Amino acid sequence: MKERQIRFSAPMVRAILDGAKTQTRRVVKPQPEWVNENAGCGIATGGGIMPSPRDDWLHWRGSRLLRPEPRCPYGLPGDRLWVRETFAIVPRTAYARSDGVQQTLRPDDDHDAAIYRAGWDRSNGGFRWRPSIHMPRWASRILLEIADVRVERLQDISEADAKAEGAHNHKYNGLDLAYARAYSDLWESINGPDSWAANPWVWVVEFRRIEP
Repeated sequence: MKERQIRFSAPMVRAILDGAKTQTRRVVKPQPEWVNENAGCGIATGGGIMPSPRDDWLHWRGSRLLRPEPRCPYGLPGDRLWVRETFAIVPRTAYARSDGVQQTLRPDDDHDAAIYRAGWDRSNGGFRWRPSIHMPRWASRILLEIADVRVERLQDISEADAKAEGAHNHKYNGLDLAYARAYSDLWESINGPDSWAANPWVWVVEFRRIEP
């Protein structure tokens, strides 16, 4: 079992905490290259081809291997991911008696504690929110265990999987939008215009939340 870090935005952190998000999609880097219409790209296992993270991602033309790629950077089933999110470091006594404020005490310091931007509904009291990329391991409050990993094209997402991504079925101009449509809007809000239309290959990481 290995442990790696993964970053989530505040809305996705809230969805994980609520139990609404159990999947994440991340762009495969570098993207597989289609050499020609008779070429393939995927995972080669023995004499067959299937999207499995347990073997290297390969490019091939016929039986000729063109280029191997690394395994899934997020891990394999059974591995763990600790979540980085927007946070702040405050004196551990600052919110110790405040209802609704979750904090994590720094184990090697009697002064510091971490608090979290996701779900914060009060003034910041003069402290500074820090980007998720700077979160140290001790401050993480969410630990995930990978249940499954696969590779697919972004637009192949099913309604059930879009819901598991934390997307909400919502209305637009009075019409009900499907979960997949809602997820496409969410994807573009994070990855920019035309990122959905690009339909990249993505790692699909399914996970369950466990106790840190």
